[in-house]
Amino acid sequence: MLRFLVLTSLAALALGNLVPQPRYLEDSVGRVVGGNVAKPNSWPWQISLQYRSGSNYYHTCGGTLIEKGWVMTAAHCVDSGRTYRVVLGEHDLYSNSGTEQIIDVKQVIIHAGWNRYNVADGYDIALLRLASDATLNSHVQLGSLPPSGQILPHNNLCYVTGWGLTSTGGILSNQLKQAFLPVVDYEACSRSDWWSSTVKTTRVCGGGGTEAGCNGDSGGPLNCLVNGKYYVHGIASFVSAWGCDTPKKPTVFTRVSAYIDWLDSVSIRDMYIYKLQNKL
Repeated sequence: MLRFLVLTSLAALALGNLVPQPRYLEDSVGRVVGGNVAKPNSWPWQISLQYRSGSNYYHTCGGTLIEKGWVMTAAHCVDSGRTYRVVLGEHDLYSNSGTEQIIDVKQVIIHAGWNRYNVADGYDIALLRLASDATLNSHVQLGSLPPSGQILPHNNLCYVTGWGLTSTGGILSNQLKQAFLPVVDYEACSRSDWWSSTVKTTRVCGGGGTEAGCNGDSGGPLNCLVNGKYYVHGIASFVSAWGCDTPKKPTVFTRVSAYIDWLDSVSIRDMYIYKLQNKL
């Protein structure tokens, strides 16, 4: 069995003597491997999650705008207690095109099952309550979520999107990239020479060849085509520590359709609290 790397620079998780550690896809160590630069704002629900260090903000993860005031990302991206903001309508991290919206994160809600020291357990999902609502336009739109429990067939067409390295240990990309990552079904992904028991049924795998997600892509969407429309079926979580594009070690995502009830419960609870506060 092998080691895996969560898509951030956080401490990796030990899975025992035979399984060296996973690696997150966060920070500036790596990003989308292979693929090509996306057409500006062609994935208008993609956001750049940035953390504050001193007087500056730095890209650390991706995410998906799912409601005007809510962003969905990976739990490991936001469990460090940092101060965050999101940038919507972004394409080039180092160039202002006038399409960007910068909004502070008001509240971080991490799934109660998440354990940063045991990422293989799953639950790598979080919601960010924005300080103000996003303005929807041709550059900023909501990502569509799949029906609860939906599982896509093997080789379903999907793309991972994010800012980052073009190869493991390679150079950074300041522009949003996209890479074709067809679904690898659970039967294949959980084989002993693939991810074995590290992959749970609440995950979805994508790729496994020359294109992959990598550090800095964490929290970003796996965009899958279903009946002519793209749905966000995954949240980028981890890859192999042997390399982001290691054969038979596809990028592993949190399967969004396994957490629809949780997403709904958080939104409903927040709205209830909001109404109570406004009555006082």
